[in-house]
Amino acid sequence: MQKLLFFLILIFISNLQAQDMRLPYHQIPESPPEYTTGNVIGRLIDGLGYRYYWATEGLTTSDLEYKPSGNGRTILETLQHIYGMSEMILESPKGEPSIRPKDFTKYSFEELRRKTLENLEAASKLVKGKNADAVSNFKVTFQRGEKQTDFPYWNMINGMLSDCIYHTGQLVIMRRSNGNPQNPKVNVFIGKTRED
Repeated sequence: MQKLLFFLILIFISNLQAQDMRLPYHQIPESPPEYTTGNVIGRLIDGLGYRYYWATEGLTTSDLEYKPSGNGRTILETLQHIYGMSEMILESPKGEPSIRPKDFTKYSFEELRRKTLENLEAASKLVKGKNADAVSNFKVTFQRGEKQTDFPYWNMINGMLSDCIYHTGQLVIMRRSNGNPQNPKVNVFIGKTRED
């Protein structure tokens, strides 16, 4: 009886730890209560996070090495590119410059995935609740050495945010082409994945 009790306690603790380690965007968060500028941008980031979570869930080594053509990016290189943009998505509302160039090849797939999702979650939280005046003060700043170049936040929307969504769609297509399609129970409209 004691062994059974110990075993059940161990399973319970493991389940709690697994829940704590769950990455952001397993499902899309509840929608904000009102349509403010920051809430709309935050929701756009959340939609990206949900899509990225499921586009990258269950990728294999073969998937990471997959390249659709000789001069195209592999899935892993695409993940590195998306991660770099997720840093920029987070840096802008924090008022930090995006220092370039950077090398993202040092990160494993698991690190890239976790860091990207965490960046998106943090960025979404920073922009939510902000009004139009606050968002209009966000800048996209690139820094190379001592030189800084500023752009309005509009460029983030049509630039990095849109580009990340575009590349996340590429991940879905590439993994399908490599024989490992995304979970068919993903519902980007509802923002939840069927468990049945």
